[in-house]
Amino acid sequence: MPVKIRLQRHGKKGKPYYWIVAADARSKRDGKYLEKLGAYNPNTNPATIELNIDGAVTWLQNGAQPTDTARAILSYKGALLKNHLAGGVRKGALTEEQAEAKFNAWLEEKGSKVVAKVDDLAKAQADAKAKALEAEKAVNEARAASAVVEEEVAEEETEAATEEAAEEIVEDTTETVAEETPKAKEE
Repeated sequence: MPVKIRLQRHGKKGKPYYWIVAADARSKRDGKYLEKLGAYNPNTNPATIELNIDGAVTWLQNGAQPTDTARAILSYKGALLKNHLAGGVRKGALTEEQAEAKFNAWLEEKGSKVVAKVDDLAKAQADAKAKALEAEKAVNEARAASAVVEEEVAEEETEAATEEAAEEIVEDTTETVAEETPKAKEE
């Protein structure tokens, strides 16, 4: 029975989530599988990968062939390296301790690269947020300045209107007083 290590799609439309499984090559993509080896979530940045490395190595040693994407994931997590080192131990080129030391050193180096990437992404996100905040502050200051100018213009207009109204009232009162004065003389 030919066995493949491949991805089995789960999740919803537009948000894929994959299980990494060992399955018969003749079974459907999302069909029956022999063993679930891990999960892969490409929706996060960096992608989240959970993998049972020892289980994957066991399947690789028994002849399972990974698909291209599964091979990339196994390589990224170190399962292919561990399989390679196990082959060296079987042939007598390495001892078990040397192989374990090499694998742990590789894991530490890989872990530091992943942490560096996460830190860079967090820093970039913080910088973008700071720039957006500065742009928003600039827009708010411009709005506040224009509001102050509009208030000053409105105050000037109301003052001018008040002065015009006062002048009209004064003119009306002087006209009525002038009209009343001749009437008073006639009486």
